[in-house]
Order: sequence, then C-alpha cells, then structure tokens
Amino acid sequence: MIVEVAQQITNEKVIPCRAELDETEEFPREILREIAKADLAGLYIAEEYGGYGGGVFDMVLAMEQFARGCVGVATSFAASALGAYPIILSGSREIKQKYLPPLASGDKLAAFALTEANAGSDASGIQTTAVLDGDEWVLNGTKQWITNGGEANFYSVIAITNPEKGARGASMFVIEDTDPGFSYGHKEKKLGIRASATRELIFKDCRIPRDRMIGRQGSGFITVMKTIDRSRPGIAVLGVGLAQGALDEAVKYAKQRIQFKKPIISFQAVQHLLADMAIETEAARALVYAVAAHIDAHPNNMSKASSMCKVFASDVAMRVTTNAVQVLGGYGYMRDYPVEKMMRDAKILQIYEGTNQIQRNVVGQELNKEYN
Repeated sequence: MIVEVAQQITNEKVIPCRAELDETEEFPREILREIAKADLAGLYIAEEYGGYGGGVFDMVLAMEQFARGCVGVATSFAASALGAYPIILSGSREIKQKYLPPLASGDKLAAFALTEANAGSDASGIQTTAVLDGDEWVLNGTKQWITNGGEANFYSVIAITNPEKGARGASMFVIEDTDPGFSYGHKEKKLGIRASATRELIFKDCRIPRDRMIGRQGSGFITVMKTIDRSRPGIAVLGVGLAQGALDEAVKYAKQRIQFKKPIISFQAVQHLLADMAIETEAARALVYAVAAHIDAHPNNMSKASSMCKVFASDVAMRVTTNAVQVLGGYGYMRDYPVEKMMRDAKILQIYEGTNQIQRNVVGQELNKEYN
C-alpha cells in the first residue's frame, strides 16, 4: 500500500513538474502537502503521536518512489524525518507530544542542524555554543548547508554546552523558526537537488526555554550518531530510486532510438550497458531493504550495515545515471531529457550525511573491532 500510494504521487505530482522545480529551484511545498494528505508524512512516527507507527523499512519504501521522480523532492521529505529522529530517539514525552503530532499530520516540517564550516565529516568539531542563563539557553554560532533551512518550522540543533568535555560536552536542542536571535543566511545555489532548500542557520544570542533540550545535557553527540545510523539507509534508497528512474529512461530511449535501421537496444554494446545498470540497481535495492529490516529488528547494532548500504547505493546511483546519459548520447546531455538532471542529483548522495570516504572508515573500524 505504501509503495502504491507513493508511486501514484510520484507519477501524478512529482514527475510532471520536476524539470520546472529544478529550473526555478522552488521548494516543493505543494507536493509535500499531497504526501501529507495521503497519510505518508508520519510513516516513521508512533501511533500515539498521530503517526503510522512504521520503521526505517516503511520510510525506505516511500522514499524510493519519490526519488525515482525527483531526488530534490525526496530529500525535502526525508530531511523532515531526519529533524524528527532526535526527538523520537531522545526527547522527553513532553517534547514528543508538542512536536511530533504536527509532523505526522504534515502541518509542520523539521530539519536537522549539525554541519558547520569546520564541522562536517568531523561532527565532533562543532563550535556553536549554548550557555544556560537562568531558565533559558542562549545559543551563538552558525550552521551551514542545512537541508530544509528556511522552510522548516523547527530544527534539531546540536551545540556545545561544556567546551571542556569535547564531544561529550555537546547537547541537542529544539529551535523554533520564531525564536528571537535566530535567522537564516542566503539560500545556496547547487549543482543538483535544486528543489531542496539549503541555507545557513544563524544564532546570535538566540534564547530558548530551558526545557527545549533533547535528552540530557552532554548526550547530543550520542543522539546524532543514533540518528544518522537510522537515516543513512534513507540516503541509500534515494540512490536506488534515482538509479531506477535513470534506468527506466535509458531503456525507454533505447527502444525508440533508431540507428542503422534498428533500435539501439538491439545492439549488444547497449544491452550490456543496460544490463549492468539493472543488475547494480537491483543489488543496491536488495542491500538497502535488508539493512532497513535489520535496523528495525536490531536497533542497537547498525553502524556497519548502515554505512555499507549508503556507500554502495550512492555509488551505484552515480554510475547508473552517468551511463544513462551515455545511452541517450547527445540527447542525454540536454535538459529536454531528465537524465542530465539525474546525473547532477546523484553526486550529492556520495557527499551528504557523511561522505562515502567517511562511511568506508566506519566499515573499516567496525571490521577492526569484529576481528580482534
């Protein structure tokens, strides 16, 4: 049912306007409303807070379909869940009751704020601070490249509360878009996923109530790690959906394009190219589905598998979209066909939510532990 509903939204709402969204760099708010109307906004949120009560696997099924249409749209949808996960994993019951129901209904959007100018792959290098002043926390600093920035209604933000403790001195907070001292920087101009909004978040003596801390003081970094372990299969499945969309376009074109009085799909060179694209896409899908199911069943043992599927599926997406452009030849390089956009969109999957080099580090470190 999830697949069928997400597929229908993709075919009817996403694909017809993806080129325009890419060109105008418009945030896909209307499409997100359609997703909410279909009761998919709260797939990952517990029933007691108005959600579907599903897990990572349920999200993966929906996101694959959205990404088949447009990774920019799918990223906007996924980023709200990413912003909600710290609340789901570590938030108090009061915080959950306040922020999760409007996310489940689709009335509000969330975002996750970790990255800074000097803290990307090194998540422990954050410099944004939060100082307790009476009954308020005062935040100062800047977050960079925040997906859904300027569009979300609230943000899960990590800041240093005890500089002497390093990573163990980081805490997580909920920041609302109307909080005093909170503002946005410019909207970034990107190579791909242009429908997705990416902005700076600026905190200048930003004051929030004391009870807006997510979890206990000093647990922010642990919450971040638990969050991204669950979100990486989401990035991986964006690669699967994107690869499938590119494969669909390549096969369709190869059946229609006539050269030497034959459709080019009849030539072995093209068949082999398409076959490799199909094989890699299916292998990526199988791995991502398996990892998502594993995470739902074993939520405390996931880092290696989560990183593996993110690396493999995003690398597959880059290869498949590049080969789709090759199959279409000169037409593939033109904006009249969607594969050039798909190739541009694919690159970010190897970069955000931890570069693929960092993911390989994680896998290697886990292997080192296992073989001791």
